[in-house]
Amino acid sequence: MTDLLLSFLPVPSPWGALLLFCAGLVLIIKGGDWFVDAATWIAGVTGIPKFIVGATIVSLATTLPELLVSCIATAGGNNEIAVGNAVGSVTANVGLIMAISIAILPMVMKDRDIIVKGFIMMGATALLGALCINGSMTAWEGLLLLCVLAVFTVMNVRAAKEHMDTAAGREPATHVPTNLLKFIVGAAAIVAGAQLLVDNGTLLAKELGVSEKLIAVTMVAIGTSLPELVTTVSALIKKEPGMSLGNIVGANIIDMTLILPVCSFVSGGRLTVPKTGAALPSLVTLDVPVTFGLMALAILPTLYGKKFRRWQGVLMGALYIGYVLTIAFVL
Repeated sequence: MTDLLLSFLPVPSPWGALLLFCAGLVLIIKGGDWFVDAATWIAGVTGIPKFIVGATIVSLATTLPELLVSCIATAGGNNEIAVGNAVGSVTANVGLIMAISIAILPMVMKDRDIIVKGFIMMGATALLGALCINGSMTAWEGLLLLCVLAVFTVMNVRAAKEHMDTAAGREPATHVPTNLLKFIVGAAAIVAGAQLLVDNGTLLAKELGVSEKLIAVTMVAIGTSLPELVTTVSALIKKEPGMSLGNIVGANIIDMTLILPVCSFVSGGRLTVPKTGAALPSLVTLDVPVTFGLMALAILPTLYGKKFRRWQGVLMGALYIGYVLTIAFVL
């Protein structure tokens, strides 16, 4: 329906497309903020522990922009935007947002849970690359990734139950109209912002002579990762790096195990992974290896020193910049 309505509107100029692109980012950021606030309020008044909200609903909410952008792109036939955004968002989360968190405020790793989730994140990334090696992902292959998501969700719920405060009760249901309005308007803003990102990101790619893949893995991917960035900055200001790292890891697992499987259903049972002239898709030869390498750089050294170190964040950021430059000037 949204595409049908937009088809009656004139095609914007490049500057107009840029303004609409920025408007889409604003809608996604603010819509995601309202949506998370409303979801947290719902959890409070229903008695669901906030730890579970943070481990599941918040991570899922911050992933919603990436999911909507990729699904809308797939439905419109823009598989390059869809795939690039799905993987590019995770690469941006690790190589940019997690790198900033580690470089600015390295922390001692006291919670084994993040390490376990880190290995799940790496395993999901490797599995995604293996499933896409033939240049497509079927709905049945997507189900394998959804199974990983199910295991991750069960682990989160069990961990939440172990740490939940049994003395906590339900909060009074105050400001009901305001919070319900936040929930509805926030969801609508995310949908509208995702549509603006896809439409105008594609237009900007064509007008500027830049490949759609570069737009997907940079402007669109980073833009839809802004909820995680906002969470990270807030956590760093409050000197709670563990919160930011846990949210990023959780969001990445959801990205890898949910977005492309759903896109494979939207595409009719088989999602084509675009190639760039090579025998294998660049997702297999470049995107997934770089993302896996960034994850390994964040997780593996921490196993020995039990601490994230500033050099890890700096090196991760440098590798991410090199990845973007490779896409810009080599592919």
